[in-house]
Amino acid sequence: MRTVAILPVKSFGRAKQRLGQAFPDRPALAAAMVADVLDALTAVPSLDGVIVVTAEPIAADVARGMGARVVHDPDESGQSDAAARGVDAARARSVDAAGRAVIDAADLGADRVLLVPGDCPALDPDEVEALLARTASVVIVPDRHGTGTNALLLSPPDVMPPAFGEGSFERHSRLARAAGAEPDVAEVRTLGLDVDTPDDLAALRRALDAFPGGAVRTRALLQQALAA
Repeated sequence: MRTVAILPVKSFGRAKQRLGQAFPDRPALAAAMVADVLDALTAVPSLDGVIVVTAEPIAADVARGMGARVVHDPDESGQSDAAARGVDAARARSVDAAGRAVIDAADLGADRVLLVPGDCPALDPDEVEALLARTASVVIVPDRHGTGTNALLLSPPDVMPPAFGEGSFERHSRLARAAGAEPDVAEVRTLGLDVDTPDDLAALRRALDAFPGGAVRTRALLQQALAA
């Protein structure tokens, strides 16, 4: 089963505004987290490709440098729309003269997609690999509060539309059932460590202190901030 990860990434100047003064250089933090997530995803054996959906030039350059495909997000109308744009790109296949699907070097032709945020820098490749071993059509990874959604594993990619945002765990559960798919709920420790608020940032700091390794860029940035 050909599986592609999709990361919607906001322009860094608009990212992480809810952090307030908890981390003043929010664009630098957003850039470090995206690069760390991409690092982790490239180490997941069962992933066949990564797509970054963004209008941020720095994120696009980093993604290309790490072997990911970049899809431009001209509207930046939200995570759900960006994720849907990525799903369309992941499913695309070339066709021959007879209209038969053909995968060439530029095609991803995904049978399954993993929608994952770009702000989980502690992401553990082994945990992602274990997540990809699940076989349900819809797998929902809740946030650490249990009300939001930090990742979706969808097979086929268009089994249901992504609908992120406040209360999205229940919304995704309803959408899955409406599509005839009983959702599987997966608790993934490092996917629960997304960063939107000062409390999230504090939880990430604690997790990085407890589990050495990974999140190289984000760790360095947080350590620099503490030393300043």
